[in-house]
Amino acid sequence: MTKNYKERLKSKNDGVLEKHEPVKCCENPCIESRDGDHVCLNCGMIHSRNLVGNERRAYTAEEVNKRRRTEPRWREFGPRTMLPNSKTDSKGRLIGAKGKTLFSRLSKIQNSLISSIERNFWEAKPKLKMLSSKLNTPEYIKETAWKIYSVVAKKKLTMGRSIDGFIAAALYAAIRVHEFPRLMEEVCEAAMTPRRTVHRSLAMIVKDVLPMLGLKYKPITAEQLVFRFGNDLNLPMEVQKKAIGYLINASKNGLMRTGKDPKGLAASVIYMAAKSTSLRKTQAEVSEIARITEVTLRSRSKQIKSRLH
Repeated sequence: MTKNYKERLKSKNDGVLEKHEPVKCCENPCIESRDGDHVCLNCGMIHSRNLVGNERRAYTAEEVNKRRRTEPRWREFGPRTMLPNSKTDSKGRLIGAKGKTLFSRLSKIQNSLISSIERNFWEAKPKLKMLSSKLNTPEYIKETAWKIYSVVAKKKLTMGRSIDGFIAAALYAAIRVHEFPRLMEEVCEAAMTPRRTVHRSLAMIVKDVLPMLGLKYKPITAEQLVFRFGNDLNLPMEVQKKAIGYLINASKNGLMRTGKDPKGLAASVIYMAAKSTSLRKTQAEVSEIARITEVTLRSRSKQIKSRLH
């Protein structure tokens, strides 16, 4: 065994290592590549290692440029050929002064050959990525938001208006399409954009873009927010179900929901359900989580109590 290993090592150094058959391990070897090793599936013997990209690490900018094989992609959309700033051509010959000037000029022309919509996407894509990362939204919501924003840009609705506002509005519209429990205030706060700007952009998206894509805008309901606020307040599922029961009971007995913010209704039933158990929450805690005032919380609680039987 030791002799065979030495022979394999010597042949490896000479660069003539055969692919899979240096050693016979068992009567019926079945060798496959698993996790970077060539392993016999019958007896488990490792025949050789399959090392990919085993290179020294680059620490300085000079080493990074020296070992770079391809130019980085600087846009996530559209084909783009990047002209490198190298001193040698593809055959390793030095480029003269005229050649350097020519390639520098061609590189500038190539970088400037972008349409207005591509320039818009170039600015909007990183903003949407950062905003969805801040709000911790799933990937499918981000994809829907980008689809909505693409139509917005192609219809030229962003001309003379805020790109940040349309990015925030597109993400919130995608959130409402998929019924994800996120509030408008959270989106505006993460995007650092005024609520009025996002509202104006959202109205245009709901009116002109969503019907074109066949998507339906679904307003947020108090039931969805009950579970969201309950989880934020670390309340058990029994309390959350009790709060849902209060809401359903009050609605059956004539509670009018039209014109009332679902945040206030959800916060009030959560407060009442927690108050009826040992896991009490103060009005300040609940109103802070729900982003409403304590006055609204008290008034909605009185209205719901009057409808409970």
